[in-house]
Amino acid sequence: MVSKRSRALLAALLVAALGSACAAETGAGGAAAGQAGPAAGRQPQRPPGAADALTAYVERVQKAQAARALAARKWGLRATPLAAPPPPAAAEKPHITFRKGFGVGDPTLPPVFTTVPTKERVVFLTIDDGAEKDPRLLEMMDELDVPYSAFLSDYLVKEDYGYFARMRDRGVALHNHTLNHRYMPALSYAEQKREICGQQDVIEKRYGKRPPLFRPPYGNYNADTLRAARSCGVRAVPLWAAEAFPDHMEWREWDRDLHPGDIILTHFRGREDWNGTMPDMIRQVMDVVTAKGYAVARLEDYV
Repeated sequence: MVSKRSRALLAALLVAALGSACAAETGAGGAAAGQAGPAAGRQPQRPPGAADALTAYVERVQKAQAARALAARKWGLRATPLAAPPPPAAAEKPHITFRKGFGVGDPTLPPVFTTVPTKERVVFLTIDDGAEKDPRLLEMMDELDVPYSAFLSDYLVKEDYGYFARMRDRGVALHNHTLNHRYMPALSYAEQKREICGQQDVIEKRYGKRPPLFRPPYGNYNADTLRAARSCGVRAVPLWAAEAFPDHMEWREWDRDLHPGDIILTHFRGREDWNGTMPDMIRQVMDVVTAKGYAVARLEDYV
């Protein structure tokens, strides 16, 4: 288990690593340009164990960020996306509760929330439904190494299950957005259970894992929605604090800004639905996130 103190040290090393990404190239023996290396036949002194692991971690971060910088230029981003800090250990994940005013009178049901309680300057990118299946999105996100989560509706995904299998193979978590994207509060408990649990079954059958997260269509739900979701394994219901489009952002909060732990929503859409492509949307949201000093982290590491 990684302690808070160790994570703080890793974060400090991460900052140092990123700050040195543009430093002088090292010469033979690992010495920086203009500095003397160890004498011939002698090895430099290095602390054993944990120090070696931290050094290796910093080197990996430097290489990843250098690759991300190249990808950012290729895809037309204004700046290189920031690297997320190490995620919390499993035992130290934030405690998720209902957002104030979002409860349904039963705090034991899966909590509905828009922001993960964390002090880290991270946000979370989520993409809904599955209508647009742009192969450039897979390529772009893979090269930028930006994590995101997909909330899928079967009536759209079934047009090309393979596209989302490729997404899963790239490390993207696939979650539940119901079978047919119906307005949940208008349905009976049995109908809601069929929509939610049926999609649980589809995702498990097609992609090998029963998702722990569920997002109701349009963000609308009632107590029956959450009871139905709990009955088939849903643990939490993330909504969103901001929504991304190819040419602008929309905000839930009064200050129209990002905050640590905010969840960002967007959709699988193309030019026929909005003024731009999926890469255009990613470029817009990443430019905003980076300019505000945030990194995109993996939602499943915190929830």
